[in-house]
Order: sequence, then structure tokens, then C-alpha cells
Amino acid sequence: MALTSTLLASAGAHAAAGPAAAATVCAADAGWDDPATPRRIYGNTWFVGTCGISAVLVTSVQGHVLIDGATPTGSAQILANIRTLGFKPEDVRAIVSSHEHLDHAGGLAALQAATGAPVLARAPAAATLKRGASDRSDPQFLVLRSFPAVARVQLIADDEAVKVGPLALQAIATPGHTPGGTSWSWRSCEKRKCRQLVYADSLTAISDDVYRYTDDAAHPGVLADFRQTLLRVARLDCEILLTPHPSASQLWSRLGPGATQPLVDASACRIYAARAAERLDQRVAEEAAANEKRNSP
Repeated sequence: MALTSTLLASAGAHAAAGPAAAATVCAADAGWDDPATPRRIYGNTWFVGTCGISAVLVTSVQGHVLIDGATPTGSAQILANIRTLGFKPEDVRAIVSSHEHLDHAGGLAALQAATGAPVLARAPAAATLKRGASDRSDPQFLVLRSFPAVARVQLIADDEAVKVGPLALQAIATPGHTPGGTSWSWRSCEKRKCRQLVYADSLTAISDDVYRYTDDAAHPGVLADFRQTLLRVARLDCEILLTPHPSASQLWSRLGPGATQPLVDASACRIYAARAAERLDQRVAEEAAANEKRNSP
């Protein structure tokens, strides 16, 4: 895979300190903007999002990478959470995202303004981020809400790695939920034990009432690309799975002192993709049945 997007940094070192207050207990069905306590996930990787929407900070003494921006309201919480952990928003050197919907991209413009960092995105997502609105290529186009347009979007290749100092976050093109869907993979180390983390994009096959995944004339190659995405995610080296919606990877039962499930699970991406494949197969079957009903005499 290409390693071509190098973003050199000059941020000062910070020793992150955990929050003194008791940690918020997030419900599995938490709202998008419900506040969450920021916390370490593993090594230099931190959760800085809300209870309902993930945002992840990967840190180094030469600068940080932020993954996802939550909603416009959630962006303020992300900035506050970064500060609570002892880091400075202005030391964020790159912002990347999972997909181009309000609940994950809505706060990107505010976060860019606060940090001065570029937002990096694959071509299918970049145009939407610049407009703040999607088009008919998005399965949910007719039910989507607009979000603040991002002023500065830097294009990256489908297989590019975003590098900030010693950090290298590998982009993985995972279209399906949206055309610009992107997953991310990197290594974090803790007490000389390194783990492969994957921030796997949403893989749900949901749409408005008009879109059909099986309409290849209207959406050429989309279904085939979606199936390739599921295979790609299933094959990832993946020890710690994170997702844009924490509930999709049961994060709140895997993270923190009250965890009831292991944080590390080498089968997590495979299981995540398999469940998504079942939902996609169900959707395809439903579309086939609807077509047959419409065409029957």
C-alpha cells in the first residue's frame, strides 16, 4: 500500500492525564450528542467522542491525528475532551473521517477551524464534504440533512497512509454505506505490547425509499463494490475494533473499569463484516422480492 501523505509536525510533548471526575456510563442506545468521558483506548489512542458517536485521537509528541468529527454540537465536546486529556487541539495535524454523513462529518468544519488542520478524504467523499451535502450516489440521499461545508479538504488515494511524525494511519477504501466510506488501521503500543487497531466504517445497507442496491443500471458496480468492502474488512489484521457508532462494536461493554467483554478480539472485524454481509443479503433478497411482485401479472 502507498505511504505518500506525510504531514510533518512540530507539536510539543504532552503527558496526558486522565479526567479526575467519575467516568460517565454510556448507554448502548445513547443519543448522538450525549456527553462521554474521554479515556484511553489503548496506548496512544484515545476516545474523545460522545456516548453515541465515536471520535478517536491518535497522539504523538510531534502531533496528533483525529478521526471523525461527530455532529456540529458534538464537535465542541470533542475539543473539550481533547483538552481534558491534557492535549491541545492546535496540536492536531490531520483530521480524517469515516463517511460523509451529518453524524460523523457535521463537526469537521468547526474542528478544522479550531485546530488549523486539513481534513483528508478520498475523492468520493471530498466533494460532499466541500458542499456539506450529498447527491444521489448516496443510498440515503433523500433523507439526509446537510452539514457545515469543510473549507479545506486534501485528497488522498484509496490506499494512502496519513503520516504525522511517527504516526501512520492506513486508509482502507470501504464504500457501501456511502461512496466515500473509509476505514482506518494503525498500531498502538502499551508497555511494549503493540496492537493493531481498526476503525471500521459503518457497513449497514440502509437507504431511502427510492434507492436500490440491485439497480446496476442506476448505480453501476455499487453492489459488487459493497461485497468487496465486506471481504476487505473481514480480512484485516484487527485486534481492537472501533466503529463510528460505539454500539456497532459494543464499545461500552469493552472499554473502561466496568467492561464485561474483552477489548482485544482478533476475530472482531471478521464477525463485524459477516453480520453486515447477512444484512446486505437480506436487503438484496427484499429488493428481488419487491421486483418480482411489481412484475407479476
